Amino acid sequence: MNFVKPEQVVENMVHAGAVKANLSVKDLLIRSALSGVFLSYSVTLAMTATEQTGTGIVGALLFPAGFVLIILLGLELLTGNFALIPLTVMEKKASVQQMLSNWSWVFIGHLLGCLFYAFLYYVSFHHAADQSVIEQIVKTAEAKTIGYAALGASGLAIVFTKAILCNWMVALGAVMAMTSSSVGGKVIAMWLPIFIFFAQGFEHAVVNMFVIPAGILFGANISLADWWLWNQIPVTLGNIIGGCLLTGMALYATHKNKRSSLSTVILAKSGTK
Repeated sequence: MNFVKPEQVVENMVHAGAVKANLSVKDLLIRSALSGVFLSYSVTLAMTATEQTGTGIVGALLFPAGFVLIILLGLELLTGNFALIPLTVMEKKASVQQMLSNWSWVFIGHLLGCLFYAFLYYVSFHHAADQSVIEQIVKTAEAKTIGYAALGASGLAIVFTKAILCNWMVALGAVMAMTSSSVGGKVIAMWLPIFIFFAQGFEHAVVNMFVIPAGILFGANISLADWWLWNQIPVTLGNIIGGCLLTGMALYATHKNKRSSLSTVILAKSGTK
């Protein structure tokens, strides 16, 4: 059967985290930069579809395409690593230093990839006759920064909470890909939580590494301080909590060792016959 039981999924999560924690800096940078580009592609695809159809849900349905590319190609996604590598540390198969090193280099790689795509997109479309998608990028970038700044402390609370809710789903997408051994099953399983996150406008650290710089390039009234203080830093922290605690730790707490415990019970019963 293609279905992988949750107990095995948790074991696979720990193994995947160990592999990621031991990657070289070169691999981390290449894989995370590519991931940043692919997610940025998905953002502009979703925005284009939304403008063409006038329906945001269509864009949300298409957005997970980039996430699928990342998972199937075995690339690095920071928000998924927030759920996986802490489990590996708990199992003593990686150190805290390795975890922080992975997160740091992957963050840098994402930033490089997203900025590169933002620059190419700017060169390609800043003179386009139809500026509707560009206007959407600018509007979205301003809402994600100065929109929260206008609310003060409440704005920080909102963006932080949206980031937690976001990565509860995004990290789950990385996990759901492990629930099937077939490509088709993986695609369907991971598509669902990513669609859920994007359709509701939650805050994803990597997506924002493209949207906000692209907005700045296209003339959004945003400073670098607005970007980092009112979005990138609180969103990254919220993503850590959503992925680590609500996805990784939660699944680990309820499914870890259940597989071995069940096997012990079955063997014990067999021995009494």
